[in-house]
Amino acid sequence: MKTIKLLSSFALIATLFTSCYTEVIVDDFNEAPPLTVNQLLNSYELWYVDINSTVGYGETPFLQKAFTVSFINGVLYANNNIAGLGSNGNGYGIDVANYDAYNMILDVQHDIDGFSTFDVYEVDYNTIELYNPNNDTSYFLDGYQRNNFDYDFVFYDNIHYFLQEYDAWEKTYTSDYGAINEFDNENYLQFLAGGNDSEFRSSQDTNINNANNLYWDYTGVYGVGDVSGNETLKILTLDYDYLGNEYFELSVINDSKIELFHAASETVYEFEGRGYIQYLKSDSKKQNEVKEDKMRKHRKDKVANPRENTRV
Repeated sequence: MKTIKLLSSFALIATLFTSCYTEVIVDDFNEAPPLTVNQLLNSYELWYVDINSTVGYGETPFLQKAFTVSFINGVLYANNNIAGLGSNGNGYGIDVANYDAYNMILDVQHDIDGFSTFDVYEVDYNTIELYNPNNDTSYFLDGYQRNNFDYDFVFYDNIHYFLQEYDAWEKTYTSDYGAINEFDNENYLQFLAGGNDSEFRSSQDTNINNANNLYWDYTGVYGVGDVSGNETLKILTLDYDYLGNEYFELSVINDSKIELFHAASETVYEFEGRGYIQYLKSDSKKQNEVKEDKMRKHRKDKVANPRENTRV
């Protein structure tokens, strides 16, 4: 009886040992190898630059300007403009740089901003961190495929940049209805980039073909606000010192035309963009003016970066 018990115990131990050993081998065999940096960068067609998650006090200009970036066969594409977002470059944007990726390092040679280098970290299944050791700043990018990226949300969430992407907006239509008001005399608007992103200018000139020849009668501040429950409708406020604030419901008709409904007079105006500004186009001969001073602003204070430069 003791012999049977001993043999049974030995068989049980052997079975358990074999099972554990087999399980370890299976687990090791099924473990997927880590992604290379190129596989990681190519795992999504678009990387949205979450500017408000940036950590560190420095700035990398080409990332500061971009809404999305894409890594395609050594060429870096970016959506730097709101006008045409989703259609420019089949949704990828424009060619702005060349890149090389190796050993979880990304080197970028930008057409205008020059050379930048980054350590690449996989944060989660669709987020990567690009850490620039030269300015101790990290940018966080969220990955999307083009067919599930919400271009419209990005467009309307950044509508103030859209207003800045033309040298001027010319009034091309005024409705027959609506009370006469002071804004009837304004024929051109300009929304200035840079600084605090809140200055506008207005002109009462007529039939001016070149925005550089406009005489700006007034310079003030403006703001764009949301309308609860309506993503595509905005409230545009123009602060005229001598008239007070003028309020409009702002609707986008297309990539170069907007509608302003003046709430006080119930007058409808249409303005068309003149002098489209293509940001950071490498071949300026094929485009309109190249603009370099646009920078996306953080909506919260930047903080110190805990990441340390670990490169040897």
